[in-house]
This record gives sequence, C-alpha cells and structure tokens, in this order.
Amino acid sequence: MRRTRTGKRIELTSRDIEIFKLLGRYRYLRSTYIHAFVGGASETRFKERLGDLFHEGYLDRPTQQWEFADARHRPAVYEIGAGARRVLQEAGGTSGDARTFLSEAFHRQFLHSLMICELLASLDIGIRANPRLRLIAWPEILGRAPEATRSSPTPFRVPLPSGGYLVPDGLFGIEYGSTGAKAYRFFALEADRGMMPVARSNSSQSSYLGKLATYREIIDRRLYKTHMGLPNLLVLTTMTSEKRLSETLRRSGEAEGSPQFLFKVIDADVSREPLLRLLTEPWERAGLPPLAIDH
Repeated sequence: MRRTRTGKRIELTSRDIEIFKLLGRYRYLRSTYIHAFVGGASETRFKERLGDLFHEGYLDRPTQQWEFADARHRPAVYEIGAGARRVLQEAGGTSGDARTFLSEAFHRQFLHSLMICELLASLDIGIRANPRLRLIAWPEILGRAPEATRSSPTPFRVPLPSGGYLVPDGLFGIEYGSTGAKAYRFFALEADRGMMPVARSNSSQSSYLGKLATYREIIDRRLYKTHMGLPNLLVLTTMTSEKRLSETLRRSGEAEGSPQFLFKVIDADVSREPLLRLLTEPWERAGLPPLAIDH
C-alpha cells in the first residue's frame, strides 16, 4: 500500500516496457488485466515483478483503491509512474496512445474511471485473441476524423445542434475480416454504475433515458459522421443490475428505442479478471433479438 524503495537494481525487460505502454493506453489496470495482455508462466512471480516496479518508482498504485473494505482481497490496480514515463521518453516515445478520455488528474469517481478502463481493456484482450477481428482504437479514429475535429483541444466531445455536447465513456471500432472482405462497426461505450436515475419527471434533470435521447439525436442527425467521420455507430451500455436493465429496456421500448442501443449486465464488484463475455456473448436490445458484436 505504501512505496518502500529498497534500492533493488531493476534490469528492464521488453515485457516491462510493454507494461509501461499499456498503462499509458489505459489509465488504470488491475494486475490480472496486465498479465492477460503481456503473459508470463507464473502469475505469482508476475505480481512480484509489478511490486518491484512499484516500489522502485516505475509504476504507481492509485490510493483510492485502498478506501474499500475488501481492497486487500482484490488484485492491485496500477497506473503509469514517473519512472516509466521517463523510460519511454528517453526511448524516443511517449507513455502510449491513450485509448480513454480520462485525464491525468485525480479522479473523484475512481470506480467509474476504473470500470471504463476494464471494459475497454477486456474488449481489447478479446479482440486480440480472435484472428478475424482487429481493434480500431481511439487514436486511429481521431487520425481519420475531419480536420476540425483533429485540431480541437477536446475532439472527444460531440457537439449538439441544440447546444452543449456529449462525451462517451469510450469510443472504438472493430474491423471484421472474412474471406478477404472487410466490414466495420463503431461503438460508443457507456459504463453505467446506477448513480443516475433511469428516468425523471422533469426532463431538464439528468437521467439515463435522457442520455440515450441525446445519443438518438447524434444517430438520427449522423453527427458521428460529421464530427468523427464514422460510417456507423452503435451504443453499448453496461449496467450493474438486471432490474435496472429491465426498466431501461422497457422504457426504451416505450420511447421507440433504436436497434443501435445494446445493453449488458455486469457485476461491477467482481471484475477481477478480464470480462471476455463482453465480446463473445450477445447484447440485449429493446424489442429486438440480442446482437453479438464479435461477428
């Protein structure tokens, strides 16, 4: 829980460098997620290595994780440290191609930020394991966006004609390869922890159905194309209870829900391992058959 430098000599390996890059891409990752990315014969020895990199200043462990009663029984969460940033800079690179929109500042909603990283990382791990699929991460999307978006200091904000903007929790695409032909789907990701009411009687107050209505406006007006240059957009929402999902699906159906909205229940408190079923199991849709996103 506390950094204790021992002066141990650290001979950095190529796997260590890959860990540094991963934590540049994803602000927070548990040790189990890092191990799923970079591998290693012994998970115990791997965790010991992460401990050495932490104590010698290469990696950090966000202090917010220790505020929860069962923190010692969960895999530790890591983020890139000053030592790792220095190593990457000296090698002529950067800390990585960030795949989230999370700032480097202290995050008051730590669990929400961690969930975003775990969801995106889980999809990345699953896609890597499928030779028919390729992840199109945020930097690649931005690199092909219209010039006005690329030059914006906040390109991830989708401006709305009615004023204001929407920022997805995540944005990525999947390239599907089959018999030489390629197809593409792009996804906005929303990690819902149940902190916002599903609906409100006052439409001026925030609600989850209000957020879906904003996405519906983006889809109907094809703002994903004009702002991001994307050919299509599906909205993936993870929720933390069946009851909340059922209410959202019912109300979405009443509000003429779109087939572009997909939902899945996950247990926000047990994501100790990568959630590979995000890719391999179908997502629910209001009034429509479930849809699998891996094919």
